[in-house]
Amino acid sequence: MTESRPPFPPFDLAAALRKVQAAEDAWNTRDPEKVSLAYTPDSVWRNRDTHVVGRAAIVEFLAAKWEREQDYALRKGLWGFRENRIAVRFQYESRDAEGQWWRSYGNELWEFAGNGLMSRREASINDRRIGESQRRIFGPRPEAERGADFPLW
Repeated sequence: MTESRPPFPPFDLAAALRKVQAAEDAWNTRDPEKVSLAYTPDSVWRNRDTHVVGRAAIVEFLAAKWEREQDYALRKGLWGFRENRIAVRFQYESRDAEGQWWRSYGNELWEFAGNGLMSRREASINDRRIGESQRRIFGPRPEAERGADFPLW
């Protein structure tokens, strides 16, 4: 059986928005195995200064990430798209083992294979220490907020 994950490239606006929301939804499960299925078996990542290749490495990377980044909650927004590529901006909040809350800001560049699986992901991310009272992302995005933009900072 051939794996696939619609929508397929080339993307139009509606398809790109569906891809972004699907990625946000999957990452908010914090389930490394489930998330890894959106990527080609040989997918190549750059996440900050870490390079990851293949689903097994993606699962390992995400398991360690979500062990460190407790109560992780993410928002993604479409920045641009063309053919088989999508650019995304995102923010997520998490706390570390000592209870310090962080807001992480970033941009991702995605490239997709013809079957709709992501073959390449490049993520640049910056972290900002925040107080618990400054939090604004509490779990997965409610249905009523889908498609809504989020503040720059």
